Amino acid sequence: MLQFEEASSLVYGKHDPIFMPMNNPSPLRHSAVSFLCAGLLGVLTFPALAGQSDPFATQGLVAASQVGSVQRNVLLTPCQGEYSATSSLTLTDVVERALCNNPQTREAWANARYQAAQVGVGKSAYLPSLDLDGKESRNWRDGGSTYSQLSVTLSLGYVLYDFGARDAALESAKQILAAANATQDATLQSVFLTAVQAYYQLFATQAAVESAGQAEKSAQESFNAASARYNVGSGTPADKLQAQTARSQAVLNRIRAEGDYSNAQGQLANSMGLDANQPLAITPPTLAMPDAQFERNIGQLIEEARRQRPDLAAAEAQVNAAKAGVKAARAAGMPTLSLAANVNRTHGSIADPFSSSAIGVAVNVPLFTGYNNTYRIRAAEAQIDARLAQRERFSQQVALDVWKAYQGVVTETQAAKSASDLVASAVQSERVALGRYKEGIGSVLDVLTAQSALASARMQNIQAGYNWRIARAALAQSLGRLDFTAIP
Repeated sequence: MLQFEEASSLVYGKHDPIFMPMNNPSPLRHSAVSFLCAGLLGVLTFPALAGQSDPFATQGLVAASQVGSVQRNVLLTPCQGEYSATSSLTLTDVVERALCNNPQTREAWANARYQAAQVGVGKSAYLPSLDLDGKESRNWRDGGSTYSQLSVTLSLGYVLYDFGARDAALESAKQILAAANATQDATLQSVFLTAVQAYYQLFATQAAVESAGQAEKSAQESFNAASARYNVGSGTPADKLQAQTARSQAVLNRIRAEGDYSNAQGQLANSMGLDANQPLAITPPTLAMPDAQFERNIGQLIEEARRQRPDLAAAEAQVNAAKAGVKAARAAGMPTLSLAANVNRTHGSIADPFSSSAIGVAVNVPLFTGYNNTYRIRAAEAQIDARLAQRERFSQQVALDVWKAYQGVVTETQAAKSASDLVASAVQSERVALGRYKEGIGSVLDVLTAQSALASARMQNIQAGYNWRIARAALAQSLGRLDFTAIP
């Protein structure tokens, strides 16, 4: 490292009126200490103010709260309300509480605010630095004599030119902040979708419990009919045993459905940032028939998603940050031109007090760093390749997400309509089979088969209706535009 410095200094002698005579060290020490304290008070005012304010206005570079880009207008004070177990929550209420209380959204917001502060760190490099240094020592000589020395130095440093190192570092911080903001948006949409899925799945499992209860009643009715025929001698023991087995299976199915419902309650509470055992009062959705047709140009949807998906935007920002990192690594090996100034006051018990000041320009030229810069540049260039590959991977994943979500909406739309027709025909089939068996002209196997088909049809119809609603939300999320307008 080669350093050139040109400076001018002025040294004051023992007649400096600031200092007391050397034969009275105690007042002299108090004078110097007073100077040090006054200097500390004045200099420390600047970092104290900086710690309590935002001089570079970095707080405005991130979202105002963890609900970010999906905040509703009615949320005048977002995430300030307390949850009440007695109030009935709609789907919108569930999503709001999930966005506010889920640890994932708070973590993403904190990361964005952290990176905004790093932008402030990058901007601070353009300002001068001011340091105050005070030293007091007690020294011993051979022979037992002692002497004391007190020195106070105020130093100013300012980088005049660094071949773009500060510019590159600031640009990298800004791009990483853009990535953090986009990641927060992606996290919000992910939590949003999870809350929607948990909400609909709660009522899907609740309906499954009711369906299982109906199947259990039907199985009990078949068992009663088989027992009646067996008691009058027109039925066989095998018929009765088959009906009893079907009834036991129906009871087991109902128990499992109740367990799934309890798990769905815990999952919904968890998505809202609550303990799984938190009691919830949830307003059921208003169910409407799915749209008869849903056809869009899938290619246009994919391109739309690539423009709007926040995770892809985050990957693009990471690429730009890596490019700025290469510039910063290259600039680190270039000379630096700095302005330096200092004021020093020193006194000791064996020499006259004196003051000195200096101002100059320093040039720092890194001649050889052990190939440190070489490998820093190589690492930064490799980071660009990694970020480009990551961006391509996200781009392909966006296309796959849109394709699967679109097909999911189309499939569930058709499935919901078919499942409704299936239930209607299964109900008629079960009634006919049971009526024939009670009249003595049908078999118990026909009844049990019809009842099993009806139970299955009801379950498929329930799940298809909720799956269609979940699929719509998933499509909005895959397009990067899942917000409160996408849910009823």
